[in-house]
Amino acid sequence: MELFLQTLVDGLLIGGLIIVIGVGFSLCFGVMHIIDFAVGEWVMLGAYTAFWMVRYLGRDPFLYLPVIFFLYLAIGYLIYPLIHRAVSGRRHNPALMGLVFTFGLASLIKGGALTAWGFHVRSVTTWLSGESLALGVAVVPALRFAGFAFGVLATVAFMLFLKWSKIGVAIRAMAQDRVMAELLGVDTNRVSALVYAMYTGLTGMAGVLIGALFSIHAGMGLKYTTFAFFVVVLAGMGYVPGVIPAAFLLGLLQSFVTVYVSGRYTLLAVFFVLYLTLLVRPRGLLGRGW
Repeated sequence: MELFLQTLVDGLLIGGLIIVIGVGFSLCFGVMHIIDFAVGEWVMLGAYTAFWMVRYLGRDPFLYLPVIFFLYLAIGYLIYPLIHRAVSGRRHNPALMGLVFTFGLASLIKGGALTAWGFHVRSVTTWLSGESLALGVAVVPALRFAGFAFGVLATVAFMLFLKWSKIGVAIRAMAQDRVMAELLGVDTNRVSALVYAMYTGLTGMAGVLIGALFSIHAGMGLKYTTFAFFVVVLAGMGYVPGVIPAAFLLGLLQSFVTVYVSGRYTLLAVFFVLYLTLLVRPRGLLGRGW
């Protein structure tokens, strides 16, 4: 029973961090209809950025979270015009063009990381590394709990931004009906650039936590790209609120498969559940997606 409860708590804590990646990815698709294949590479770059900042500047990597957020927000804002150019004017399947472009971007980033940093596995440590919290019968690593808290707080803050800010209202209007939003005076190109910038900023910042929890290497991106696809498909493509239960389900699935079966079969279990969802509930578990 203790092992079951420990596995349950670990799964929920992992899911809380994955929410951040899933929310940005889902919003990116809902507003721009772009499936960003480079989502895992943004996680990888965020983790590497924290590693090199700690190595050369010192101090705790958590102190660099705001810096990394704004750094990748700026990078995403600068990259968006290239994505817009790739998909605009394509009457036939612009979503496919966006997928092809981001696949090329992911390959470029991964290749650049391998060239610059090689295959070496790295890690970062924080003041919470090695500390633990006792929650009843379950013992929780303090760093993993901090990642969960970060994921929940970042998601709540982002949801409040979407609900109450003027830009958030414009984003939600575009997600519901882009043409109507344009008729109402929304600068859809500018809002799309802001959405992609916030998505890359959040994802890069999540990479810092993931780099502190797990190992950092140039090939880590594919795993988190798979996780992002899983969460967004289960949530319903473009349905942001559905990301929360989907991310927790992914965390639980990963935790239970690792403990009771083997870590080698985690991705197999993920793809199996993904296949069943597409077969039975193609619009997501809540039936609210595209």
